[in-house]
Parts: sequence; C-alpha cells; structure tokens
Amino acid sequence: MTSKYPVIDLTQLRTMSIKDRKSKVDVADFAAPHKPGSGMRSFLDSLPDIFAGRMIRTVINRIADAHKSGKPVIVTMGAHVIKCGLSPMLCDLMRRGVITALAVNGAGAIHDSEIAKFGQTSEDVVDGMRTGMFGMADETADFLNNGARVAMDVKLGFGEALGRALIAENAPNASVSLLATAYECNVPLTVHACIGCDIVHMHSSADGSAIGDASMRDFRILTQAMRNLGGGGVLANLGSAVVLPEVVLKALNMLINLGCDMKGMYGVNLDFVQQYRSNMQVVSRVKEMGGDGCALTGHHEIMIPLIAAGVIERLEGNR
Repeated sequence: MTSKYPVIDLTQLRTMSIKDRKSKVDVADFAAPHKPGSGMRSFLDSLPDIFAGRMIRTVINRIADAHKSGKPVIVTMGAHVIKCGLSPMLCDLMRRGVITALAVNGAGAIHDSEIAKFGQTSEDVVDGMRTGMFGMADETADFLNNGARVAMDVKLGFGEALGRALIAENAPNASVSLLATAYECNVPLTVHACIGCDIVHMHSSADGSAIGDASMRDFRILTQAMRNLGGGGVLANLGSAVVLPEVVLKALNMLINLGCDMKGMYGVNLDFVQQYRSNMQVVSRVKEMGGDGCALTGHHEIMIPLIAAGVIERLEGNR
C-alpha cells in the first residue's frame, strides 16, 4: 500500500562537494586544552576563534589599541558591577590610563561611596521594606546630598565633588573606590542621577535643584570626554540597561551636531542579560554612525576580569 498523495521527485536535486561549500566553522578555530601553569596569555589564546571567543579578543584588542593610539576608552556602568566586587579592576585600569572617563548612575555613586567610607554596601531591600527603613541610612544620604550641594555651589561635577570629598576625609577604602581613584587620576567620573530612583532622594536633605545642577554638569563633562571617540575610541557599557545608554545616545548626537566625526568608534555592550535599549544605543546606533561593536553576554564577575587581564597582557607586551 502506498500513500494516495504525490511525493516530490528529488532525482533532479542539485548537490555539491563539501570542498566547494563555504563553511562558517573550521577546525583551525577550535579551542585548545589548557596547559597547567601556562598563564593568562596562553589561556586567552586557547579560546575558540568563534562567536564570543572571537568577540572577547576583539574587545581586548580594541581597548588596547585605543590606549596605545591615545584614543578615549569610555566606560558606562550600572551599580551591579560594584556589587560584584569589580571596582579594584576598574581602578587599576584608570591608574594605567586605559579608562579615560567613567559614567555611573546614582546607585553607582551610592554603592561606591558606602564601600569607600564603610567597607560595605547593598542592604536587604525586602527586610527594610517591611519596616519602611529601606534606604534610610543617615550617613549615605548626608554624603551624597551634601556632595550635590557642594557641586552646585562651586561648579564641580557631581562625581568630582564626591571623589574630592572621599580623598579629603581619607576614606578608609579609597583605594578601591571608583570616585576617589578617578579624582586622584584626573579621570572624569560622572554621576547621572534620575530623581526619585535613588535611596538618598527619600531623605529631607535631598535638594532637587542641587542634584539636577550637578548631574547636568556631569552630562556635559561626559559629552566633552567622548568628543574624540571617532577613529578608534571605545565606548563600553557594563550592565546599564536604560539610563546610561540613553545618556550616551544624546551625547553622541550632540557631538555629531557640533561637527565631530564619530566614525570608526567601537561600542561594547556587556551584560548577563541583553536588553533592547543598551544594545540599540551602544552597538546598533554606533554601527549606523559608521562604527562597529558587539554585544557580549556573561556574568560581570567573570567577563570583566577576563577583559581587564587581556588588556593588561596586551599592554605589557605579552601578546
């Protein structure tokens, strides 16, 4: 018994040799097993030259090349990067002159200043909400809100005022503070606050005029720092899903309006979950402006140390 429906005739189907076919994967691009004691250089070389293995090497090379050619390496980041314990690596890259500007949201400034002053951060939100005491630490609010007022009064950037204050009071953990390290290294660290988003805005000491004035100045400081990204600079967004991608989009538009050529820059979006806005503004828009970029997905506490180590290896002449 056979089917009552007709079956397609494949006798005329065209075929080809695999030797004539273009293949995306070649054995030459495969990973190599790790050799005990071979070090970071060997580990990075052992990664497959496929997908993320290729992309992470590209990111490392673009950052190292930007530094060698005197081009900006701008890092924008969410506060989670700090809570993952990665500040020492970013501080090291600032001290080496690799990171030329760093932008954080209000939460980034909060967590960094708490680490700098008290060596701890990140409270239990659920536990605090039960009593209404979430975000009610006096010291944190006083420091951030006073920093905004000082920034407004003496025309400093928000991040600049906070970093200067941490250095002035000899904060016990200043060596792993992004704010303090940036101030000491003359690296602009800008704070982009969103009114009502940060715990310090709940306190009576919060002055909306001061916060707005300080953040506006930081927006303009960041835009100036991004001015020479074209022609080989790198813009890396680490974990900010909305605020920082939107900030850099407006900054890039202003720079193009002012006649800056942004072609040839490289945009990197790194997060453990890829988000629409960060991918669009930091990678897709950069490509549309004549640059290039990639989206890397992975945990910050693994990916950022890998990239930092790779950049240092490149700059120290080990690759």
